[in-house]
Amino acid sequence: MKIKGRLMLLLMLIVALGLSTLTYYGVGKDKRLSVNDIKQGLDLSGGVDIVYQADKETVTDEEMSAAISLLQGRLDWSGWTEAEAAREGAKRIRVQIPGVEDAEEAIQEIGQTAQLLFADEEGNIVLTGDMVKNATKQVGATTSGGASQPYVALEFTEEGKQLFAQATAENIGKKIMIVMDDEVISAPGVQEEISDGKAIITGNFTGESAENLAALIRAGSLPFNLTVLQMENVGARLGADALSTGILSGMVGVVLVILYMLFTYKALGFAADWALIIYIALNLTVLSLFHITLTLPGIAGIVLSIGMAVDANVIIFERIKEELILGKTLRSAVKIGFSRALPAIVDGNVTTLIAAAVLFFLGSGTIKGFATTLIIGIILSMFTALFVTRVIVNSMIQAGFHNPKNYGFRVK
Repeated sequence: MKIKGRLMLLLMLIVALGLSTLTYYGVGKDKRLSVNDIKQGLDLSGGVDIVYQADKETVTDEEMSAAISLLQGRLDWSGWTEAEAAREGAKRIRVQIPGVEDAEEAIQEIGQTAQLLFADEEGNIVLTGDMVKNATKQVGATTSGGASQPYVALEFTEEGKQLFAQATAENIGKKIMIVMDDEVISAPGVQEEISDGKAIITGNFTGESAENLAALIRAGSLPFNLTVLQMENVGARLGADALSTGILSGMVGVVLVILYMLFTYKALGFAADWALIIYIALNLTVLSLFHITLTLPGIAGIVLSIGMAVDANVIIFERIKEELILGKTLRSAVKIGFSRALPAIVDGNVTTLIAAAVLFFLGSGTIKGFATTLIIGIILSMFTALFVTRVIVNSMIQAGFHNPKNYGFRVK
């Protein structure tokens, strides 16, 4: 029995060391699954924060979703893979771009209004950008026997298909201008009526310029203009200071919790601290694995969930103490203590999960970041408190630690 308990303790030690090593060093050159691979929010890494508002009286959920999707695509195409576009309220969109210092340049890059129009030579609008289903860069021959070259392929919606057919039929031999932000970005000539809902834009394109035009058209497929309400630069130094302060406060909190548990509950506290180390490593690994953006309030959510993890252990240990006072053996007290503490722990954590879920779905920005880390922390803390701590405590008992005094209890 002692050998089995000691082997289980060795296994848990290997798990703790393995997870801690993974969290610190990661996997491969990119240090995947390590703390270095965790995405940092704007308040930690610095960057640009822009708030847009739809320039339209009434905006539907579908239109807002389309706008956010298109802006996010534009951000991704520009190489800002860490940037995020999220809805705020009924008509606003917040765009956060970590690592960028110039807000004006960012606005120019992603387009301030990003509304696309198709007009004839007289300036009459024949269709709008929201009628473009897709725009892609292609490479191939555009004429029979012609040389292969880059071009832009357009695909229209059903409504756009009909209007574009009418426009091309009425403008054969003329040009249809593609206009964005009152600027003509392309003016292809019409050679024949196009009725299949597909068209190509040819010219002296390079691969890059064709992709640029296709991206502009995709980003311009919005049913409304976007007005910049506010823009703010968050300095990289300020973000670095916030990160270091957040990490320091988290470390101080963890150390104080570990010391408290150790001095109050002795061997049980040691088991709880052991499980807490596993919990922290698991938490950081999950943040990296699912590419969750960590913000300063997110760090607060992690620290809060650490306290909740220990709180669950306190409930369990007090239940064990009650059973020992009633005269139960240590092994029996541990079994009954975990069983009786389960409903209280589950109820307390579920109610907190509900509150965190409300913050996640109804909140935005840093509030959502706090809710995200809190939800992850609660789920993992329940796992470590109810399973990992239990395995460690039972293994310690099996390994020969039977004296209740070693567990912080004074019983007759």
